[in-house]
Amino acid sequence: MDQLLAIKAFSRVVESGSFTRAADSLNMPKATLSKLVQELEAHLSVRLLQRTTRRVTVTAEGREYYEKALRILRDLEDIDACFNALRSKPRGHLRVDIGGSTARDILIPLLPDFFDRYPDITLDLGVSDRPVNLISDNVDCVIRGGPLADSSLIARLIGHATLITCATPAYLKASGVPAYPDELRNGHRLVSYLSPLTGKPFPLRFERQGEKVEITSAHRIGVNESNGHLAAGLAGLGIIQTFSYSLSSILRRGDMVEILRDWRPAGYPFHLVYPQNRHVTQRLRVFIDWLVARFPARVAGEGESGT
Repeated sequence: MDQLLAIKAFSRVVESGSFTRAADSLNMPKATLSKLVQELEAHLSVRLLQRTTRRVTVTAEGREYYEKALRILRDLEDIDACFNALRSKPRGHLRVDIGGSTARDILIPLLPDFFDRYPDITLDLGVSDRPVNLISDNVDCVIRGGPLADSSLIARLIGHATLITCATPAYLKASGVPAYPDELRNGHRLVSYLSPLTGKPFPLRFERQGEKVEITSAHRIGVNESNGHLAAGLAGLGIIQTFSYSLSSILRRGDMVEILRDWRPAGYPFHLVYPQNRHVTQRLRVFIDWLVARFPARVAGEGESGT
């Protein structure tokens, strides 16, 4: 038995909750991975995992073994990373998950610079506003806006975005320009951004001189993806609230007009998030450092007119 490989196989099953996902993430056949775990259990004379046709659960002994083995794996990875960093450039494969408009307007336009700096790194982007499970989906990191719900993850604040409320000139000509947020409750059509996780609309948020207002009036249309949400606003379906980085060129062209500028809410936080039980590889480290240096100005819309 290759004990180190067996430990890696067992640990990945624990992290992903599935033999199939664990085998995929390690690029080995499921039968090979299953045999490695069985050999490890025989070697230890203890049951580490309980298997049924529907699920895999970790035994108490398996949980204890995983926690001890994880420290060993981290130490070995740190040793490898230290020596690799001394003699080689960052290389390998990264999987990054990011929301639709943030990918389109922020990350993808920056990527030529990243690949110029690190030509030996390949990148797979999962572009969706729906949250992913970093462990079971084998994602290296995610870039997300808003409050963080999972305290088991490591999060690094990478910037704040400006939320802007706007509508098309045709809509405002027909419906009037609101002077106060409360006017949105009476007669105005709203295009809501729906939570991709719950399906519930996010309220429109406003703030001025310490006064905070949230508008949760019924919407004419709700969209659970950021690019579609913006498209609905551009089509004149109603008033939207979205990020300035998606609106800069649209506002410059006059396709939409900002309203309630004095009521812009506080900056919306964006974080880069990765699992705390996953080793930070050299390629992930350079990606994080690069993004921290480049992301804040772009997400804040610095140097862009019209916002």
